[in-house]
Amino acid sequence: MTLIDLKDLEAHLWHAAHILTGPIDASDYKTYIFPVLFFKRICDVYDEEYEEAMEQVGDEEMARGEMFHRIQIPEECHWGHVFSQTKDIGQSLKDAFRGIELANQHLHGIFGDASWTNKERLPDELLMTLLNHFNKVKLGVSSVRDDDMGRAYEYLIKRFADKANKKAGEFYTPRTIIRLMVNVLDPQAGQSVYDPACGTGGMLLETIHHVKENGGDPRLLTLKGQEKNLTTEAIARMNLFLHGMEDFDIVRGDTLRDPKFLKDDKLETFDCVIANPPFSLSEWGYSSWESDPYGRNKFGLAPKTNGDFAWVQHMFTSLKPKTGRMAIVLPHGVLFRGGAEGRIRKALLEKGHIETIIGLAPNLFYGTSIPACILVLQKKAEPKEPVLIINADEIFTKGRAQNTLSTAQADEIYQIYQHQLDDYSNEQEGVARWVPYSEIEENDFNLNIARYVQKPLEEEKFTVEEALKDFQQKLAALEKAENELESLLIQEGFEV
Repeated sequence: MTLIDLKDLEAHLWHAAHILTGPIDASDYKTYIFPVLFFKRICDVYDEEYEEAMEQVGDEEMARGEMFHRIQIPEECHWGHVFSQTKDIGQSLKDAFRGIELANQHLHGIFGDASWTNKERLPDELLMTLLNHFNKVKLGVSSVRDDDMGRAYEYLIKRFADKANKKAGEFYTPRTIIRLMVNVLDPQAGQSVYDPACGTGGMLLETIHHVKENGGDPRLLTLKGQEKNLTTEAIARMNLFLHGMEDFDIVRGDTLRDPKFLKDDKLETFDCVIANPPFSLSEWGYSSWESDPYGRNKFGLAPKTNGDFAWVQHMFTSLKPKTGRMAIVLPHGVLFRGGAEGRIRKALLEKGHIETIIGLAPNLFYGTSIPACILVLQKKAEPKEPVLIINADEIFTKGRAQNTLSTAQADEIYQIYQHQLDDYSNEQEGVARWVPYSEIEENDFNLNIARYVQKPLEEEKFTVEEALKDFQQKLAALEKAENELESLLIQEGFEV
């Protein structure tokens, strides 16, 4: 069977969203499109596996056995069965999804909780049109390789984020920023990676790409993530499955209030922890942290109405003692705000745990135009270590509605970081420098980037002729303004 071109596949999948335009809000496209896409993919793969099994054993019942299939599809839950229905299609979809989840324990909850039976939003005619559109293409492995299926899925996530705009910040981080963070952490095959606010799974997926690019086997990675939103958590699991990954663990729950990854009543620890958590979360679980059973308040208690440093401390507590490193996206306020946050920041600096701060350009993220920064922390550290501060706020591509960071620009920032690691003494004026602890202490542990890394002022150089011309232009403009003011005063009856 001929492979489907990636661009054609992306266009076909994006057209599915147009079918829902009207009754479904753009921010909810993902809730309905992704389960149907996943359903079609696993059924087509199942059919391919069944045909291969029939060639081997020649017996229909045996060919449906578990040994031949990664995912079990009960006959009454198959795509073909649902596609043949002409009424109550939403109920048929819901029943099929539930049946597949029951037959495959590791898929529990993966189809989310969309209101498939709400006929006001999803009448039978609309669902028939949607299913017919998906039925036009085969999505088995012989038609769409895992890599292309994963890329098309990521393409849809990006398009849905563009459409959802402000709401997209809850589930999507620009992939080039993730690339920068993963390059900085440099996870290796055989290591463990954890994202406590995993959204649609982009950071865990970039870890896979990173290991592949560097010649490692991503199947040796241990990948774990937690996500509060049910729909988003389900999308993350589908995302990893559609990228060909099977050995991962994504769970739903409120990470700050109810962390799911525990060992011996303590937080499980990892080599790399990476996240873009909700900025300045106001209801984050302050009361439960006053006597936190996991010791996450070791450096202090984050403010009651701002959970930024709660995320930092949760992630830090989740690091392995010797190899643990973390990267987190946060608003710039964490660098200079005082009070409880200032005390936590001071404690981390005194212990030498803050390795790097990377200041990013404004308006790179969905849902907020404020500039953000990446904090890199390490578990193993020497007290009162210097901090690498990088000012990358001029490295971006200007956009009409939103700025972007290209792959080349993300790699440029990473090269600045790597260059500084290789040579501590080679300061890049206005861009990057290692700031000694004593200087930070003098500034009362304020880490505002502009205090330490500033662009040099450019001196304007004029020739005598240029200076004279500039003076004459300004003099003429002044005379014109004076004349206009004089005329206005005369009109108003004032003596001049």
